Amino acid sequence: MFFSQGGVSVPLYSKTLLHALFQPPLPPHSILRIPVLMPMLWAFITTNFYCKRLPSINKCPSEICAFKIHGQEMPFEAVVLNKTSGEGRLQAKSPIDCELQKEYTFIIQAYDCGAGPSGTNWKKSHKAVVHIQVKDVNEFTPTFKKTSYKATVTEGKIYDSILQVEAIDEDCSPQYSQICNYEIVTTDVPFAIDRNGNIRNTEKLNYDKQHEYEIMVTAFDCGQKRATEDVLVRVDVKPVCKPGWQDWNKRIEYKPGSGSIPLFPSIHLETCDGPVSLIQTTIELQTNYIGKGCDRETYSEKSLQKLCGASSGAIDLLPTPSAATNWTAGLLIDNDMIFKFDGKQGAKIPDGIVPKNLTDQFTITMWMKHGPSPGLRAEKETILCNSDKTEMNRHHYALYVHNCRLVFLLRKDFDQADTFRPAEFHWKLDQICDKEWHYYIVNVEFPVVTLYMDGTTYEPYLVTNDWPIHPSHIAMQLTVGACWQGNTIKEGTTKTPRFAQYFHGSLSSLTIRPGKIESQKVISCLQACKEGLDINSLESLGQGIKYHFNPSQSVLVMEGDDIENINQALQKVSYINSRQFPTAGVRRLKVSSKVQCFGEDVCINIPDIDAYVMVFQANEPKITISGMDHFARPATQFESERGVTLLPDIRIVSTVTKPVVLEEMVHNLDFCDILVIGVELDPRQECLELDRKELQGKHLDATNSTAGYSIYGVDTMRNYELVLRQVRYRNWHTFNIFDRKFRIKCSELNGRYTSNDFDLEVSNEKMHFYQNFPSAIDELHFFSHPSEQGLSINYTEIAHNTLATIVIIICVSILVFIIALGIYRIRTSHQHSSMENEGSKENEMDWDDSALTITVNPMEVQEESEEEVEEEEEDTTSDESGESEEEEEEEEEEEIGNEGDKQNATRQQQLEWDDSALPY
Repeated sequence: MFFSQGGVSVPLYSKTLLHALFQPPLPPHSILRIPVLMPMLWAFITTNFYCKRLPSINKCPSEICAFKIHGQEMPFEAVVLNKTSGEGRLQAKSPIDCELQKEYTFIIQAYDCGAGPSGTNWKKSHKAVVHIQVKDVNEFTPTFKKTSYKATVTEGKIYDSILQVEAIDEDCSPQYSQICNYEIVTTDVPFAIDRNGNIRNTEKLNYDKQHEYEIMVTAFDCGQKRATEDVLVRVDVKPVCKPGWQDWNKRIEYKPGSGSIPLFPSIHLETCDGPVSLIQTTIELQTNYIGKGCDRETYSEKSLQKLCGASSGAIDLLPTPSAATNWTAGLLIDNDMIFKFDGKQGAKIPDGIVPKNLTDQFTITMWMKHGPSPGLRAEKETILCNSDKTEMNRHHYALYVHNCRLVFLLRKDFDQADTFRPAEFHWKLDQICDKEWHYYIVNVEFPVVTLYMDGTTYEPYLVTNDWPIHPSHIAMQLTVGACWQGNTIKEGTTKTPRFAQYFHGSLSSLTIRPGKIESQKVISCLQACKEGLDINSLESLGQGIKYHFNPSQSVLVMEGDDIENINQALQKVSYINSRQFPTAGVRRLKVSSKVQCFGEDVCINIPDIDAYVMVFQANEPKITISGMDHFARPATQFESERGVTLLPDIRIVSTVTKPVVLEEMVHNLDFCDILVIGVELDPRQECLELDRKELQGKHLDATNSTAGYSIYGVDTMRNYELVLRQVRYRNWHTFNIFDRKFRIKCSELNGRYTSNDFDLEVSNEKMHFYQNFPSAIDELHFFSHPSEQGLSINYTEIAHNTLATIVIIICVSILVFIIALGIYRIRTSHQHSSMENEGSKENEMDWDDSALTITVNPMEVQEESEEEVEEEEEDTTSDESGESEEEEEEEEEEEIGNEGDKQNATRQQQLEWDDSALPY
């Protein structure tokens, strides 16, 4: 008895169909059966029984009764199907899982039915080895090893592989456990993936176009089963390493009053790992288009001179046109302070404005913006010139530009020493023709002449000598913008003085100060800028950083050998504007850098930074003047030595409108004018006065004229109030005027912000009372009798039409009085006792007629005179006097002798009133 094969190999499907194979191949007489479906896995086995008859045994057993499997916990069992044929079945006792065990090997033996009645004497076959292989089914899906993937690439490159994704499958067989394909799920992305999970880019990536890509990837096993969950792959694109400044903003916003704000708080330098040995960085604030090259306080030159403590006596050669300074009226003016010369204009400064002899010490100051002169051989461009007015063309002193050189000419007058002397001083500077505003000061301390430009000292590169000018009786002409040629031959026949050597450019604040030169401190103050660059926390810069500001603090140069220190230093650079009302607009910034490497001069090219500061508009102030706008005083106060205080309670306030409230603010003023409305002051009888001591301790000065009083200088509103309250008005002939009107107006920043027009009316009390005379006339309506000759004259209407009508009324009244007095004297010539009453009556005739309307019919003069005489006779009889007859006769003779003049003067004084309110 033995198995039909030396060994049994049974391939099994895990949890599916079973197929039995026998190895080695079955002999021809072997039995092969096809397996059936799960759950019981089984295979057929057979045995061949051979019986060798023995002498003692008559027959052989022919049945197989059992199969026995040798092995520990084998999940299989063998059952007998046919005892006679020895056919049996090998089957699984429980489900087989390939993922738990892929194959099994065990030993099996067959047993016959045995001998004897009890059947215990079984015989067993030899041992056969059984090999079982479990075939896999595709029950699991691919799973990625990571939840997400990330990679960084540099723009502009094509990569063979950016990164590799990897998925696994838990199936046991190579067919289902291997990943055969990967796929990018996200559409329209410049990436591809191969079957091994390597991702590459299909085109060059651009950092500016897209900084980051997010793509989804899935996987398939070899049974084409897809992963349940896709995986996220993030690809960051970084720019190609380009040396330069990074992490800075192009626009920096600045609100007025913000103080100092950092320009580049997060900036740092990328050198792409270059071996840097030295870094030099220049930060430039470009403000050439803001005012005069910077956001300077736009005060007048006089105010700035006072504010900076400059020596007094500066003469403004380019003042704002006015009645007193009319020589600039024909020039082109960009605004109140900037004069533009187009090569066709010049101005003659009147005689007496500047002294003829400037002595050996004087100062010339100016703001100038000038560009290159046209042509190869440019002519001289005169800024200031003092030359012969007629006959000759000698230039005594001049300041001009020639071929982008600034030249100052000074020809000394002839004296005892007739020798060569320094006469021309030349400076060659790039700024003269850079079309930018610069501040120039020429300090003359003969024979030394020093130029200050933007606060920096420059010595002349060339000084030429010349002979002194011989004395002559020719008058000199001082001009601006061109030079006066007193002896010019025109068309070869006529000598006609004219302008020549015209200036092309812009000038402002051109002054000359005879007899004194300016100090360095004053020069720095005059050209100081209110905005500029600053460094926060200088102490934290470290010793490895060197820095330098230009005088106006518009350019900052920093130098160091450590990149991190340079980064921190540049992060501390800030912009500051100390003006309370800065000029709104753009300020451009430029940062340029030079990098040196070890052993090389310049190894890395750092691109420049172009940024800008946006300064917002400040809330504009509203300046308001208030106080008593009308008052009357007795004539004696106007005529007194102190006069009348004009503005005893003046109040100046400034407010600014904010989103919620109206807020009061404090700032400076630069001038307040008290202007006369109407006819200018007559210096023979009236004036405005101010004690100069009221200006002491303040940055204020004052000028006086018949047109009014001007107080100027940069100072607080409080100080302006204190000074204005001390201005007095005097009039020592008050009977010649009814009232005076004044207008007060104040300014900040040379008229950029102006106050309201505050009007003040001043009159003496008596004239103020007379001002009501026309209204009283309207109310009384006295008319003459219309019965006589049908003539009626209404003097009320005449009084309203003209002041001359009032004078006529007064004259008619005086005439009536004289006629009545003459008739009276004729009738009472022999009654001496009535003389006293006559004098008393005359005094009674001086009344206050401010509330009366006088209507006179000339045809009734005689009748009215007779009635007056009768009334006076009655009055004189009842009026007793203690004066003697001799005194009465003397009084009568004096009155008769001076009657006309005295009465006219008295009447004129008593009957004058203010007609300013009358309609003409």
